[in-house]
Amino acid sequence: MSTASMLSTLFRYQAWAHDGFLRAIEDLDAERFGEARHLALRVLNHVYVVNQIFTGHLTGQPHGYEANNTVDTPTPQALRAAHAASDRWLLEYVAAITPEQLAERIAFTFTDGDRGAMTREEMLFHVVTHDGYHRGEVGRMLKQIQSPLPWDTFAVFLHQDQPERRGQG
Repeated sequence: MSTASMLSTLFRYQAWAHDGFLRAIEDLDAERFGEARHLALRVLNHVYVVNQIFTGHLTGQPHGYEANNTVDTPTPQALRAAHAASDRWLLEYVAAITPEQLAERIAFTFTDGDRGAMTREEMLFHVVTHDGYHRGEVGRMLKQIQSPLPWDTFAVFLHQDQPERRGQG
């Protein structure tokens, strides 16, 4: 499997997981679980902002963020739509990228002013691993207040996305 093919699969998985988590947060009783709901939204908004920052690095366009989160907290519906658009962009980007472009090292500045450099491939893998880390954080929060949780494992995604895999083995 090529790097671009694996990235495509990982970003499809990420889009599936974002949608599942944000649907679960939408369904939370805002009166009963207001604090946890707000905190989960803050974390997933941070994920969205970081994805936009790295999209800016990948394209060489200013991302417009001065921090890794926004002051205001979006609604679950608005954040779900924003993640969906971001996930679509990442999937289209990965579908069009060449191995030579993946290997290109790009210099950039973090929101705290520190400078850095990563290849496009490293940036894309950072986005995937960063998102997974924070979805795990949100999953832990949700587990404390509700059950069942949205499934967020790569194996579950693959078998839902490709049900014919269930008959193997």
